[in-house]
Amino acid sequence: MNKSLNLAVYVFVMLLVFSCKEAKKEDGNAEPVKEVQILSAKDILGNPDYLAISYGGYREKQREVQPTLSELKEDMKILSAMGVKVLRTYNVHFAHAENVLKAITELKKEDETFEMYVMLGIWIDCENAFNWENGEPNHNAESERNPVEVKTAVELAKQYSDIVKVLAVGNEAMVKWATSYYVEPWIILKWVNHLQDLKASGELPADLWITSSDDFSSWGGGDPMYHTEDLKKIANAVDYISMHTYPYHQSHYNSDFWKVPENEADFSDKEKIDAAMLRALDFAKRQYDSVSNYMTSIGVNKPIHIGETGWASTSNGHYGKDGSRATDEYKLGLYYNHLRAWTNKEKISCFYFEAFDEQWKDAQNPLGSENHFGLINLKGEAKYPLWDRVDGGTFEGLTRNGKPITKTYNGNLDDLMKDVRVPNTEYPKD
Repeated sequence: MNKSLNLAVYVFVMLLVFSCKEAKKEDGNAEPVKEVQILSAKDILGNPDYLAISYGGYREKQREVQPTLSELKEDMKILSAMGVKVLRTYNVHFAHAENVLKAITELKKEDETFEMYVMLGIWIDCENAFNWENGEPNHNAESERNPVEVKTAVELAKQYSDIVKVLAVGNEAMVKWATSYYVEPWIILKWVNHLQDLKASGELPADLWITSSDDFSSWGGGDPMYHTEDLKKIANAVDYISMHTYPYHQSHYNSDFWKVPENEADFSDKEKIDAAMLRALDFAKRQYDSVSNYMTSIGVNKPIHIGETGWASTSNGHYGKDGSRATDEYKLGLYYNHLRAWTNKEKISCFYFEAFDEQWKDAQNPLGSENHFGLINLKGEAKYPLWDRVDGGTFEGLTRNGKPITKTYNGNLDDLMKDVRVPNTEYPKD
């Protein structure tokens, strides 16, 4: 009889404890509140778990046709599935950048685990840039639009401080081959200092990083004509160096590395191509090192990340079958994989150019290379470097423009290789 009583008491106590636990769960006291992790640019850049990419969501042949929020959210989900967590945009004078921030905000509300951060581009150009009716570009004066661009970017960085982690003053705005719009370095320096002053005053977050994203030569890695006092001041003023490198373009303009050497003459075509793409990787590494060496020479010790590099899949110009023959999806795939392996190992952020094809860049020439740098084309087809992602289910349930993500060439490598040619340097160059 005592054993039965003891058992009954035990059962009663356990039921009471269980009911108390359930009550705590219902009023929210049993589970600790999940702490929201706030990351800064310092935490994100150079972190292989936060892959970076250059992003434009434009589908049409003109930027006046803006992608919708729904379309941007489609893209964000695709990129997130690929492991991309940092985007680079280029200007704020179209609605695109702000709408990207809105799309990310909505996705975060829908799913508290969703993560995406932005390097917000501030377009800087010179007086009369792209507008020759008012006279030749004046590279030592700036566009009237620049202050508006900076002000708008500051407002967005404040409004979306949980997403915007970097402000980039200018895109290839100092390199002198950008003849239509480049500015002298003092203009970039002026705006970098302005943004740093806003950080110091507390108007912008203290952990927001400021940079300028420009060609490797503009960062001192090339022609000595760029080795100016203003460049040294910029290097000291920014929080990190954002440099561009494009072996793809140099296959035409500086093609020594692209030529098949004599000791590879007996290689198979595929072996020649594979070797050429390793040389392309080495070319990018050398340009990175040239910037690093220059920074060391002027006493600047700051992180250096790659703001842009990429490889096109189609070209009817300098890089196509009648030119350097650098262009096809196989070479794109090798370059992408080589770059990711190298930069992840060295903890260099690489804003690979770019996520999706955009056809506004060379709207009058559909086969122009500028329209075909994306990893995913306008049909929603993943190019060769992403085929394994399609096979592995990365994009399962995701769509672009309402269509599932499929593979180019229907995933047939033999068909793809029919469009692949051995590097060429023996052709007329104008």
